[in-house]
Amino acid sequence: MICQECKERPATLHYSKVINGEKTEYHLCDKCAHETGNKYLFSGLNGYSVNDLLAGLFKGNTGTYETNKRPFSTQDEIQCERCKMTYTQFTKIGKFGCSHCYQSFQNQLNPILKRIHSGNLVHGGKLPSRVGGTLAIKRELKDLRTILQSHIEHEDFEKAIEVRDSIRKLESELQLLQERGTN
Repeated sequence: MICQECKERPATLHYSKVINGEKTEYHLCDKCAHETGNKYLFSGLNGYSVNDLLAGLFKGNTGTYETNKRPFSTQDEIQCERCKMTYTQFTKIGKFGCSHCYQSFQNQLNPILKRIHSGNLVHGGKLPSRVGGTLAIKRELKDLRTILQSHIEHEDFEKAIEVRDSIRKLESELQLLQERGTN
């Protein structure tokens, strides 16, 4: 697609504006975007980074659109014990200072993670539905075989029998799916 302004260079910036329900699309090259002041869609600003976008998820809105509201007073400010990063610093930077920050800010992160992951706190991955059937069963079988081996090593044979029965049930389900021709 060619730039709408200069009609010479390829358009590298594509965006849409919706004003009063009317959608207008723009396709500009990098040079024209700089010249017309439309860089990153915000004309009066020096750019809008991904950091600013992600910071909008945090209650303390940061970056270009920083507010004066603080989620905590300076006395109540949560701080990582290891690296001494505060939650406010984290929302401004968008990165943790160390791995211990996850535990330090867990209560503040849970609502954010719920919003990002559609109500879930743990991301378990996603499989396409066309391959999810057999692949999910194969993964579960692998995990169960590992658990079975652990029970056998610890001589916990009663639990091993339960796991063995689960494995047999899953293997029969897998065989049925494969006979039907489902991946």
